[in-house]
Amino acid sequence: MRLCMFHPVDHPLERGWPGRVDGDRVVQLAAQTLQSYFTGGGSAREHAVFPLAGVRFLAPVLHPPAVRVFEEQVTTRNLVEPAFAFANPAAIVHPGAIVHPGASVSPLRGSEPQSALRLRPRVAAVVGAGGAIGGFTLLAEWRDPSRRPPKDRDFALGLGPAVVTDAVEGDVVVRAGSSELLRARDGFDWEAARDLAAERTRLFPGDLLAGPALGEVEVEPGRVEIESAEIGTLEHTVAA
Repeated sequence: MRLCMFHPVDHPLERGWPGRVDGDRVVQLAAQTLQSYFTGGGSAREHAVFPLAGVRFLAPVLHPPAVRVFEEQVTTRNLVEPAFAFANPAAIVHPGAIVHPGASVSPLRGSEPQSALRLRPRVAAVVGAGGAIGGFTLLAEWRDPSRRPPKDRDFALGLGPAVVTDAVEGDVVVRAGSSELLRARDGFDWEAARDLAAERTRLFPGDLLAGPALGEVEVEPGRVEIESAEIGTLEHTVAA
């Protein structure tokens, strides 16, 4: 099943409505957010039906309680050393967003502004009810090489366009214009990652677990797409 947050093109909404993608249409679900949909056990009454061409997808989780970014495979459920870092929940941006290099602050003293950004595409799990994994989506981790870590990734984490409740088994492809920049496949142990994230703490619906980067590409100003046959296409535009 493909779930989403959306609004009709002719009726913009900041948060949007939860929906279920059904072929060439989107069925509105009676929940406030996807987090509340998962908390309610993954069921809700269905409302209006909209043509797919007449809606805009939003980030499936606009304000996640926490974002954990894994950089390596979790090889044991008794792992002691940390295998993830926390990212900024306020950096989540919608599909179709314009990403601005150096948008918020000046580059470090002695460095020159750079027009190219680096993109690390990832598959991310969305935590559902009871701390279990509710589904999977795409995450575009944008990095600005003119800034030092962790500030280099503090400005844009693209999410979407949908959440699928089944595993993502096909290739994830990154394209800029007509050029294919990257093709890779997810092979992450999501249950081991979930167990590690939940150890001695609590996971909330909407928490994100981002799997290891499927690669890294440099993106010049223009449009870039991350495509998954199961999830859909997450599109962003890098501003000049």
